[in-house]
Amino acid sequence: MKIRIGFGYDVHQLIADRPLWLGGIKIEHTQGLLGHSDADVLIHAICDAILGAANMRDIGYHFPPKKGNEFENIDSKILLRKTLEIVATKGYTIGNIDATVCAEHPKLNPHIPAMQQTLAQVMDIDIDDISIKATTTEKLGFTGREEGISAYAVVLLEKA
Repeated sequence: MKIRIGFGYDVHQLIADRPLWLGGIKIEHTQGLLGHSDADVLIHAICDAILGAANMRDIGYHFPPKKGNEFENIDSKILLRKTLEIVATKGYTIGNIDATVCAEHPKLNPHIPAMQQTLAQVMDIDIDDISIKATTTEKLGFTGREEGISAYAVVLLEKA
């Protein structure tokens, strides 16, 4: 069996009057993330990690952010499914995912089980193969000032 490891990172600005989507679920909050799609930083980081592990560039290459295109305001769960289809052309499947979301607010720990369940369903993998952690930056930087949210992901791909 051949294995490959990929790393992903994404960040989006927090703004008013926009829903907050993280890990494929809508979370009640006073602000949401600005982006071409639904701006789900967790899914975007996971997509980049998957594509990177397969040496297939990044999410912006496969799903370019051009005004009026098919990806504008798209649900990131759809991008994740399409990403899995792309890497499957090389024979890769998900081994496991380890991800971290950095946000001061809202508190994310209560939402992690729902995120894991949603992502497991989208990717058709065992929930135990998805680790999601939440942290803050102790009020430092753009995250600490609540200007944005970032996410990091590491993915193990397997090829039989």
